Amino acid sequence: MNDADRCIEALDKCARACENCASACIAEGALPDMEKCIRLDLDCASLCRFTSAALARDTEFMRDFCDLCARICDSCADECGRHPPAHCQACSDACRACAEACRAL
Repeated sequence: MNDADRCIEALDKCARACENCASACIAEGALPDMEKCIRLDLDCASLCRFTSAALARDTEFMRDFCDLCARICDSCADECGRHPPAHCQACSDACRACAEACRAL
């Protein structure tokens, strides 16, 4: 598996973790306390999905997308890491791994 494939895998895993976290926060009725977490989850998931597709196409803007994705993943990881639920912690871990994979590419 090459670096791009590893990054795509991390991006897809991160998107799933972010979507799961946002859904769980909403289901728990955690609004408005978790609003920032939910918004970052949704932004991060969307960008991870987009970046994954862009990498699969071998776009010339790969580095730009990965740089932005790493920054958003870092922000999402920091926010989710502040909250005790397991889904927040899993999301934080997936975001950190994704940011690392994006930077490695």
